[in-house]
Amino acid sequence: MDRKSNEVRVPPPPHTPSKPVVDVVHGVTIEDPYRWLEDGNSPETVAWTGAQNKRTEEVLGQVPSRDYFVDELTRLLSEDYVGSPVIRKNRLFYIKRVAGQNQPVLCMRELSGSSPERVILDPNKASSRGIVALDWWYPSRDGTKLAYGYSERGDEWSVLRVLDIESGETLPDHIERARGAGVTWEPDGMGFYYSRYPKPGEVPPGEENYNRHLYYHRLGQDPQEDRKIYGEGRPKHEMYGTSLSDEGKYLLLTVMHGWNSTDLLVREAHDMDAPFTPVVQGIDALFSGRIHKGTLYMMTNYKASRYRVVAVDLARTDESSWQEIIPEDPEITLTHFTIAGDSLVVTGMKDASSRVFVYDLDGSNKREITLPTLGTVGSVSGQAESPEVFFEFQSFAQANGIYRFYLDGSGNAELVLRSSQSLDPSLIAIKQVFYSSKDGTRIPMFIIHRKDLLEGEGTKRPHPTVLTGYGGFNLARVPAYSAAILPWIIAGGIYASANLRGGNEYGEEWHRSGMREKKQNVFDDFIAAAEYLIREGYTDKEHLGIWGRSNGGLLVGAAMTQRPDLFKAVSCGVPLLDMVRYHKFLIAYIWASEYGDPDDPEAFKWLYAYSPYHRVREDVVYPAVFFYTASSDSRVDPMHARKMTAKLQAVQLKSGSSNPVLLVVESDAGHGVGKPLYKVVEEQANMWAFLAWQLGLEVPHKTGLQT
Repeated sequence: MDRKSNEVRVPPPPHTPSKPVVDVVHGVTIEDPYRWLEDGNSPETVAWTGAQNKRTEEVLGQVPSRDYFVDELTRLLSEDYVGSPVIRKNRLFYIKRVAGQNQPVLCMRELSGSSPERVILDPNKASSRGIVALDWWYPSRDGTKLAYGYSERGDEWSVLRVLDIESGETLPDHIERARGAGVTWEPDGMGFYYSRYPKPGEVPPGEENYNRHLYYHRLGQDPQEDRKIYGEGRPKHEMYGTSLSDEGKYLLLTVMHGWNSTDLLVREAHDMDAPFTPVVQGIDALFSGRIHKGTLYMMTNYKASRYRVVAVDLARTDESSWQEIIPEDPEITLTHFTIAGDSLVVTGMKDASSRVFVYDLDGSNKREITLPTLGTVGSVSGQAESPEVFFEFQSFAQANGIYRFYLDGSGNAELVLRSSQSLDPSLIAIKQVFYSSKDGTRIPMFIIHRKDLLEGEGTKRPHPTVLTGYGGFNLARVPAYSAAILPWIIAGGIYASANLRGGNEYGEEWHRSGMREKKQNVFDDFIAAAEYLIREGYTDKEHLGIWGRSNGGLLVGAAMTQRPDLFKAVSCGVPLLDMVRYHKFLIAYIWASEYGDPDDPEAFKWLYAYSPYHRVREDVVYPAVFFYTASSDSRVDPMHARKMTAKLQAVQLKSGSSNPVLLVVESDAGHGVGKPLYKVVEEQANMWAFLAWQLGLEVPHKTGLQT
């Protein structure tokens, strides 16, 4: 390369005034010098953000590897992708993106005959800049209509529209504030249940991010006249989901209380005035359900940390009448189920990799669907009247594919649609290891690298390594194909993904051991993963970087402030970092069940103890850090990244450290959902170029890893 990493010139950061605000919170005096950066619309903050963006662009523009990452990411992320299969009658719906498209499109094909694939929704036509995204979509039961949500600039505040698939006409129905609407169609396709948020002005300021209520809409009706089904007078943080029994007789309502508990209520659907009858209510556990032929099938972690399935006769719903049909498995965590052709199709995972089983409705006759390799199954779709299911499958080295399985056939699934993949998967090594955390808990971790990397002389030196994790909200880190990490691996970097507590890898106990007052376990797990990688010779402190976004941004922020000596570089995306004030912004108060409420004196103690913004010390040298966030993020306020950048830059200046602290606040983008391809390339190229620069990764002129 003509340019050298050591020739990158880093100008001093923009001047950031310190304007201390002093609060006394539960008897603790807290000084906040950068409270003024919480107002993202003030002229001073706008100017400061612009100066930070300009500086970061100037710095990363000099990094030699950035061109390589732009080229490789553009090539790999532009490869054809298919996923999210949904079957309705004889029609298969799925998401697809081909080269040249900023946003994926929604396609449909008939499963019988020779009709060609048909694009039924293309958000790229709505914006030449690719900033209109398809957030969600729900076909009617007969596959002739589609409810869908579009949003702009990544803000996820969807507008619900309805498409007549036969004619291609968009119907007049237009419903705003339909974020995560969760549409359930009636069998006749003439109406549906959905949820929406209030408009600003209908509730006190700030409350428009909560108070999500359930409605019924009849096609052609003014949405302002839609019947409110549930939510009036209920706690403002509740979220709702619905489903109808196969024949449409029963409406099942799921009431979600954060990520730890749900209620299930049922009523006859035809009577809009009928009250809901609780099946489960007030139990500190998660339940998901489906009604089939008068029986409610529930998957739950109630009295079963790894989940079980029970059947409930709707004529007798008391717990003593529940029938356990699939008991808890000590080795497999159940994750999802669907009913197809009078069978239960159940997905689960063992050590974070997927398994799929088929049972008769009484839980007997268990058989397993053979999967291509260790990987991840998602989006299983089936119909009660059809003895087949469709699902997507992927792994670290295998791009997403859509598979079809006949429930009365053999154990092998048929590949129906495949994503493109130029990478030769045989050239990638994937290893799962287990290590001990601080308290002795056994934690799994995947390590991915080029197969030839650790051969010969490669075994004798530390390698640039990026460690990532999440550890929260009952979400597992699973083996998933990501074109965005491949340029790093192709160039000779190591990528490690740790399965931390707080996720769902080993059930609800695993989740709860990494939330609220036990959140420190997650950070300990992550730090122990870094120590393992160093101890086993994969890398050393000078070549180890960490990366996380959202709750994972909190993770790397906490790891960096607790063990700044352990990492050379940190990439921190759309993060939570001020855990004393996080609940005051956007939708963040709904996360109090996971993190704790800072207004509660007991929760404040553990939040303040690890809050990264409050753990920064003037006498400490911190790693190089790249923060990235977005102006339209409607989940995590960009104020977290702005304030942390200011604080770390001040500390680094005072200490004389040469480790840069960089910030990008992207415009016309949000938390990540619906981001156009060119913005994804730019974000990822910046991140990987920063890490390559700091960790000393030399990128190739040619990859040699294509098929």
